[in-house]
Amino acid sequence: MKQASNASPTAAGPSKGESRVEGKVESKVESKVESQADTASDTRGPDHVDAINKLFAEFELAYHNQYYKAYADEERLILAKKYWLSCLSGFSPQQIVAAARKLVMSSDYLPTVAAMVRVCESGFALFDLPEPREAYVEACRAPTPKANWQWSHQAVYQAGKLTGWHFLASEPEDRVFPVFNRYYQQLCQRVMRGETLQQPVPLAISAKPLVVLSPAEQQQRLATLRRELDI
Repeated sequence: MKQASNASPTAAGPSKGESRVEGKVESKVESKVESQADTASDTRGPDHVDAINKLFAEFELAYHNQYYKAYADEERLILAKKYWLSCLSGFSPQQIVAAARKLVMSSDYLPTVAAMVRVCESGFALFDLPEPREAYVEACRAPTPKANWQWSHQAVYQAGKLTGWHFLASEPEDRVFPVFNRYYQQLCQRVMRGETLQQPVPLAISAKPLVVLSPAEQQQRLATLRRELDI
């Protein structure tokens, strides 16, 4: 454990002036765990703290015996939460929570920080979002009407709509893809923050089928129109 310069050693856990920590991580801590905690402490917010608490709650339920063996006492649990918070503070709270759920669904053993980082970095797949290139190809190939297409994710539809369907269909990829990708990345960040994107409204299909007249019927209809208009 590193000590702050010009400060006397303190025991792990809450110090004077801090809020009392009882199994929960505070966003500002006087004790520092590893050098990463020093740089991350200014950017942590209560959402990240809540995400770490949810992460440990998932681990406790999924890996009961392993969990209590790893975190046998309150002091060790508090230090672990501080350390995980410092390591994962670069990811959004939604990414942390989603990654924790994915890990407990796929791993038989209590995950490590490295495993959490790898899942958080999977980004698009973590939220069922296609990679940007795949999304671009889907937007270009989707038939008309676009709103009726079964999109892999609403972010693809919204990015295509913002880019412009005509622009997507008529211009070369080196011009269109950067525009599409900019919109798509912005929409993906909104999804990763927990926002639900608006669903496209499917176009209603007319109950009456379109009747195509034969050439003879078209001539007859035209002659009738001319008589009515006296031309």
